[in-house]
This record gives sequence, C-alpha cells and structure tokens, in this order.
Amino acid sequence: MSSLQLTLPHSWMHHHQQSLRLCSVKCALTKQSERFLSSLSAAAADDFSAANRLIRKFVNSSSKAIALDALSNLLSPNTNYPNLTSLALPIYSTISEANWFIWNPKLVSELVALLFKQSKFNEAETLIYETEQKLGLRDRELAFFYCNLIESHSKHKSAQGVHESSTRLKELLLNSNSVYLKRKAYGSMISGYCAIDLPYQAEELMEEMKNLGIKPSEFEFRNLIHGFGKLGFFEDMERIVREFENSGFEVDTVCSNMILSSYGIHNDLAKMNSWLLKMKDLEIPINIRTYNSVLNSCPTIISLISNPKNIPTPNSIKELAGNLGKEEAMLIENLVGSSVLGEAMEWNPKECKLDLHGMHLSSAYLVMLEWIQEMTSRICDGQDVIPMEIIVVCGSGKHSQIRGESPVKSLVKEMMRSMKSPMRIDRKNVGCFVAKGKAVKDWLCMIK
Repeated sequence: MSSLQLTLPHSWMHHHQQSLRLCSVKCALTKQSERFLSSLSAAAADDFSAANRLIRKFVNSSSKAIALDALSNLLSPNTNYPNLTSLALPIYSTISEANWFIWNPKLVSELVALLFKQSKFNEAETLIYETEQKLGLRDRELAFFYCNLIESHSKHKSAQGVHESSTRLKELLLNSNSVYLKRKAYGSMISGYCAIDLPYQAEELMEEMKNLGIKPSEFEFRNLIHGFGKLGFFEDMERIVREFENSGFEVDTVCSNMILSSYGIHNDLAKMNSWLLKMKDLEIPINIRTYNSVLNSCPTIISLISNPKNIPTPNSIKELAGNLGKEEAMLIENLVGSSVLGEAMEWNPKECKLDLHGMHLSSAYLVMLEWIQEMTSRICDGQDVIPMEIIVVCGSGKHSQIRGESPVKSLVKEMMRSMKSPMRIDRKNVGCFVAKGKAVKDWLCMIK
C-alpha cells in the first residue's frame, strides 16, 4: 500500500466548477468506467466524502481491467475528464489497496508525470522515492522506470520533468557497462527532448551516444527529423535526413510522412510536392498516413469539407483539381494513382467493399472520388463483372470526438446525396453504405 494518504485535493471544488471540456483526441473508455467517471463528476460536486465513497465503491466492485481503465484515462494527456485529474492520486491509492493490485512502475511513471504537471512535486517525489526503494539495486529496472518517466513527462510537455528525469537517468548510466541499456536510455532522452520541442538538445545527446561508441538507430534519427521539422527548422531537418542516409539507412514511408507533415504544418506546399516526386523516384510507397499528412495541408480541400452539408461535390478528380490552386492541384496529381485505393478496396463477383477506416476527412473525400472514377472504369466500360453488392465502410463513430457521430460517415452521406447516388445507410450496420451493383452501375454510367 502506498504511503500517500487517500485525501481529496483542496482544488477539487475549483476543478469541478469548470465545465467539462472534451479533448480533440479521445481516450477509449469501457462503459463501466465512463459511468463511474460521469457519476464522479456529477454527484460529488461539493461533497468530498461522497467522492471518497464513490471511488471506494467503484474499485471494490470492479475488475482489475475496469478500475485501471478509469485511472489510465485520467492519467492520459487526452483524458475525457480533465476536470477529474486531481482525483487520479486518490483513485490510485484506493486501487493500490485492492487484493488484485500488482505494483507497476509504468503506471507509477504516468502518475508521477501528472502530479508534476499539477505542481504537486512532494507527492511526485514520494512516489519516485518509493519506486527507488522497491527496485533497490536493480539498476536496469530503475533505468527503465526513468525511461518511462521521460516518456510520460514528454506527453504532458513538461520540459522540467524531462530534464530532471534525464539527469537522474544519466547518473545511473555512469555505473553501467550495458550497451543495450545505454542505447535504450539515450533513445528515450532524445525522444523526450524532441517531444518538448528541444531538438538541438536532443542532437547533443545523439552526439554523446556516438562518443560512447553507440551508433544511432533509425529511431533516434526519426525523432530528430520530426523534432526539427515540426518547428519549421527545415535546413536542420534536411541536414539530419542527409546524415540519416549517409549512415546507411533508407528513407522509407514512415520517415517521408514525418517530412511531409512538417512541410504541411508550415504550409510549404511546394516542398511537399518536391518530396512526393522524390518518393516516386525512389519508389517509396504512399499510404493512408501520407494522404492524411498531405491533404490536411490543402486549405481549399479543408474549406470544402468543413461543412459537409454544403459541400459542392465534383463528379471527378479532374473537376476537383480545376477548383484548386496550382500547388494543391499538383499534390492531388502526385497522390492519385498510388496503391492506397487498391489497398482500401476489395473486389469480387459477390461484393465490392471500400473501407475508409484510418482516413481523415480530407483523405476520405479524395479516395471517394478515386473510387468513383475506378468503379466507372471497371463497370461502365465493361472491364469487370458487376458485383452483386457495393459497400462503403465508414464506421459508426465509436471512436469519434462525439461518440456515435462519425465525421467520415457524414461526409460520405452528403457526397452520395449531392451526387444522387443510390447508396444508403445499411439497416444492419449503420457504419456502412450499401446498394445493389446494378443500381450503382446505372448511376455511374449516368454521371459519367
């Protein structure tokens, strides 16, 4: 059992009186955990003892998975309940008393980082001290704890936390001869500093690695590429890319997507086009993440899809390109024809299924137009047998910002409506649009 006492913070009233703000990126919650957190938020507004009882009742009546699910949500930077994060420590303390509880340094690191963010340094230090006592002389496990702690601090954008944990981790490395441990530690520190927008400090750490005789891996290089790129330090990013290649590594899709995303963040569409052309020359595959990175940087397309109900839907990619500026049109041209559509689409005599999972709105918009063009070519020009059923899978919105409301589904619905498509929401699966193959053929041949 933790030596930290189960006490409700004095800031509880202040936090609870703030309205619940849902984060842009949601954390998935089980129904039981969601009910508990909703009850905790609503029922314990000004009653400390009520909150205490609610926490104990929930932990005592819940399985290990459910209880930890609720706690993990509060520990996440993307929690659904930011007004309840001050209760993470009391919940952890209660969980630590359960007969199924097994102490976990990873969980502790997440809690320490949250406490650090809340400026509860004494509580955080108590947990760190307890961890050091539990792990004793097991330096490897203690080093891994600090690696986890650096990662947790970086998720909360805590520069002080990353720096202090890195300092302690370096002290541990002084007594270690393990190359594996040193590589792991430096990788964590480099990743942490890049995450808090200090790539030059991260590069200094990579130089320290080299001085120790440890060759940086793809992981360290990619972190630096992304670290410099997202800040718009393109000369430094491109310098690291050259060093990456000179070290014997090949630029792949993952690395390219980081570079494209960096250019996109700073609206440098010309550089994005240049890199896409380089990908073609080097035969680097384009994937869904490439589409997402590129198309989210196209202002005209983002404007078009910002209000799906008023979206002016072109019948072809050519028509869309005609409505775009030169650089955006070139981006579309450089994306279309990749393997993305083929990987998202299944085709056989029984059914044709297009799966839009993983696509942002902008990507779903372009892929739908690509799909219509491909379907027209196959069906209307007589290249293939018409499938019995046509299906477009959008998802029902289980993981959307507002549960049950899928933005992609809304977009596809409006596209199909404005283009007078026969495709309708499937009664058996509300996350899909369906139609008979013959009806789709008649529609496609009509709008061709």
